[in-house]
Amino acid sequence: MKYVDEFRDPSVVEGICDAINRQLARIEKARAKNNDSPMRPLQLMEFCGGHTHTLFKYGIESLLSERIEMVHGPGCPVCVLPSGRVDDCIEIAANPNVILTTFGDAMRVPGVNGNLLDAKARGSDIRMVYSPLDALALARQHPEREVVFFALGFETTMPSTALTVLQAAKEGISNFSIFCNHITTAPTIDAILNEPDLDLDGFLAPGHVSMVIGTDPFQFIAQDYAKPIVITGFEPLDILQSILMLVTQIAESRCDVENQYRRVVEAGGNSSGLFAMQEVYDVYPVTELRGFGEIGNAGVCVRDEYAAWNAECKFDVQRKQTKDPHQCQCGEVLKGLIRPWQCGMYGKQCSPETPLGALMVSSEGACAAYYNHGFRVPDKGKGRIAIVDTTHNNHAV
Repeated sequence: MKYVDEFRDPSVVEGICDAINRQLARIEKARAKNNDSPMRPLQLMEFCGGHTHTLFKYGIESLLSERIEMVHGPGCPVCVLPSGRVDDCIEIAANPNVILTTFGDAMRVPGVNGNLLDAKARGSDIRMVYSPLDALALARQHPEREVVFFALGFETTMPSTALTVLQAAKEGISNFSIFCNHITTAPTIDAILNEPDLDLDGFLAPGHVSMVIGTDPFQFIAQDYAKPIVITGFEPLDILQSILMLVTQIAESRCDVENQYRRVVEAGGNSSGLFAMQEVYDVYPVTELRGFGEIGNAGVCVRDEYAAWNAECKFDVQRKQTKDPHQCQCGEVLKGLIRPWQCGMYGKQCSPETPLGALMVSSEGACAAYYNHGFRVPDKGKGRIAIVDTTHNNHAV
């Protein structure tokens, strides 16, 4: 199948891995020549949960040299969602005149008062949809009810929400609104780069986000922080090639924004999507993210011109401040400070069946990636990840 099989071709893997090792040897040789300290493993952060799952599904980390360590970042929008936002949704849905809608991943994220499925079981009308347009269709079908869409996600999903608001305004559908919890990528990466306990050497940038916003918003990473970054696709060979591009930049002492995902991502992004976003959203001055606290300019809100479709205005949402259970270490995992298995709750009190935090719930969460692809214990002899194969095609590359 075009654009799938050629990016999963096992015959190409060995050549890419050999090229990565040659670049690592260049780095070690340069350090020895300059009498620098021995090379520590390069810390490369993949920022997208889709990349994390590809790494595990295809056993990519087991193919890499021990001189490379992949660090899993906060690239899952459900995972950085504070529990207070779930409680806000439960409160909105408690109104008997409301149909609350959202994506499937958000249904099981725990809040202080349970999750949305718990609230549904208590009688609230909460429905899973595949897009905000599905929610708008419900509003057309039920003009006597208020239909609220719990909008979340990075720039990947922002345009679809914005376009739905514009469509509702065009049709004059007044019983539809969104509870806007979209967040932006660049300020979140900036918070990672300012984390004092992390020393990252490069980034794999999220391909789907880049498809919308283009390449320019990532320039600050190379220019201000002197870190190389590669916009990356989601197939196994995409990720391996991007790792090669990062290691090559490091070997050549370069810090550039490179686009590996050129078959999808254009430098200027998606002009139609960007226009819709600019039309509907304003920047939120301060946004709370799970594990990070409050970050400036990291979220968006609905512009005043579209207040009639803003659920925060309709239902006087106060955005509750809540804390995760003290034993939950989702924040440390999100920042890349620890691996999921280093959390004392992992695989014990916290599992996909009984999640304590969003990282074990979301289909893109790092904890779910470790657990669902068979991770059980670290290989202490090599300091590498040990995987128990629980899928049909683990290590398929």
